[in-house]
Amino acid sequence: MKVKIYDTTLRDGTQGEDISLSVEDKLRITQKLDELGIHYIEGGWPGSNPKDVQYFRAVGKIPLTTAKVVAFGSTSRKGVPPEKDANIRSLLEAGTEAITIFGKSWDIHPLTAMDMSLEENLDVIYQSITFLKRHVPEVIYDAEHFFDGFKGNKEYALATIKAAEEAGADCIVLCDTNGGTLPFELEEIIREVRASITTPLGIHIHNDSDLAVANTILAVKEGVVQVQGTINGYGERCGNADLCSVIPNLKLKLGAECLSDERLRKLKEVSRFVSELANLPHNKHQPYVGDSAFAHKGGVHVSAIRKSPLTYEHIKPELVGNQQRILVSDLSGESNVLAKAEEYNIKLNKGDRTTKEILASLKELENQGYQFEGAEGSFELLIKKALGLHKKFFDLLGFRVIVEKRSDESPPFSEATIMVKVGERVEHTAAMGVGPVNALDTALRKALEKFYPELKELRLIDYKVRVLSDQEGSRASTRVLIESWDGKTNWSTVGVSENIIQASWQALVDSIDYMLLKEEEEGIR
Repeated sequence: MKVKIYDTTLRDGTQGEDISLSVEDKLRITQKLDELGIHYIEGGWPGSNPKDVQYFRAVGKIPLTTAKVVAFGSTSRKGVPPEKDANIRSLLEAGTEAITIFGKSWDIHPLTAMDMSLEENLDVIYQSITFLKRHVPEVIYDAEHFFDGFKGNKEYALATIKAAEEAGADCIVLCDTNGGTLPFELEEIIREVRASITTPLGIHIHNDSDLAVANTILAVKEGVVQVQGTINGYGERCGNADLCSVIPNLKLKLGAECLSDERLRKLKEVSRFVSELANLPHNKHQPYVGDSAFAHKGGVHVSAIRKSPLTYEHIKPELVGNQQRILVSDLSGESNVLAKAEEYNIKLNKGDRTTKEILASLKELENQGYQFEGAEGSFELLIKKALGLHKKFFDLLGFRVIVEKRSDESPPFSEATIMVKVGERVEHTAAMGVGPVNALDTALRKALEKFYPELKELRLIDYKVRVLSDQEGSRASTRVLIESWDGKTNWSTVGVSENIIQASWQALVDSIDYMLLKEEEEGIR
C-alpha cells in the first residue's frame, strides 16, 4: 500500500490562531519537510497575499530531493474564463509542477454564498481544471465540504467530483472542511465515491470533532492514496489532521509505504522545529513526538518496562526520534529511582540502604511541594548528594534584593547585592534587573563568572511559579521551576519556600551546580 503525504502547514496551518510565519520561516520549514520525505508541500496561496508571492519566487531556487512544492488557489470566478481569472494566473506564475485548486461540493455554497447556479458551479470546476491541465503536469482538486455536501445532496456532491474527473484532475481530495464527519459516515461515503469515479482519491480532514487522525487512517483503509495534514495539527479552529500522528500510524501500524525508516526517525525533530518557528510551545503530551509520549511515572509501570518496554509502550520511541523517559514523584517506587540513576550512569542496587534513603527523601520533598518530574536536574543532584558525589562550588555569605518604584508612571526596578566565597576568595558584587529574580540571577552569575567563565553561556530560558496552597494567600508556599540552557542542552531545577525569592534562589543554585558538575565530569573544566 503506497500513500503520498501532502503537507499544508505553510498554508492551512498558518490559518490557525496565533500562528504567523515569515517568508524565511516558510523556506526553512520547506527544507525540513523535504528532509523528512514529504511528497507534497503546499507553499501557500499566491493570489491571496504578497508574502506567498515572495515565497514562490524564492523556493524555486532551493534544491529539494523528495518534495514537490504546490501552489494552492480556488477555481475561477463565475463568468470569468480561467485564462482571464487573476487567481488562476497567479497559480501559473508561481511556477510549480503541481497546483491544487478547491471548488464547492455542497450545494448551499454556490446557491447562497456565491450567487451561482449549480450548473454554473459544475462548469467552473470543469473549465478551471481543463485549463490548468494544459499548463502544468499535475492538478489536484480539493472537493471542499464534500462530506457535508454528500450528506445534504448526494447526487450533486458526486456530480462535482465527476466534473473534476472528466476535466482530467490527477487526484480528487475529499475534504471534511467543517470537521464534523463521524468515522462510520466517512467509510460509507468513501465506498460510494469509489464506486462512482476511478480517479485516485485524497483526504483532507479538520479536527473539530477530534477525529481528524482517526478519519484519515480510515480513509486510507478505504483506498485513499493521498493524505493531507499539517505538522503538529496546526490549522484553523481546532486544526487539521496531525501528520506527526498520521505518518507513524500509517507506517508502523498499517504497514503503508510512505516514509523510509531513516526519515521517520526525524519526525520529532521536525515537529519541534516547526513549533519553534511558529513561536508556540511544543505540546509535551502530543502522541508519538511529545516529551511525555513515552514517559513513565507509576512504580508498577516502571518496574515492568525495565523488564520489557512492550509492557507499556505501543512502539519503540526511537522509531520516531523520541526516547523513553522515567519520571520521579511521590508515586515512584525503587524502580523509578534505579532507572533514573541508570540514565545518569550511576550504579544503585535494589534494596540498598542508599536507594531506600533516596526514595524516602524524594517522597518527603514531594510532600513539601517539590516536583521532580519537571526538574530532573535537581533530582540528579539529590542522588549525587546522597552518594557523596556532589561538590559544592561556592558558599553564599549573603545577598540583598531591593525593589524600587519611583512614580506611578514608571515601572519598578530591582537591584541585587551578593557576597559569595569560592575557596578562600570572597566576591562581593551587585546587578540590576527587571525583577528581583532576574537581578539575583544576574548578580550571582556575575560574582561567579571570574571563577567559572563557562557560566557566561548559561541562560535562564523559562521561569514558572506555582502557589501550593490557596488557603494562605500571599503567605502560601510557592514552587519555582527554572529551565536553563548552556547552548548545547537544557535542564530544569526546582525550589520550594514560603518566600518566593528563597524558592528562586534554591532553583538558581541547583541550575549552576548542575552545569558546573556536568562540565567537571566531562573533563571540560
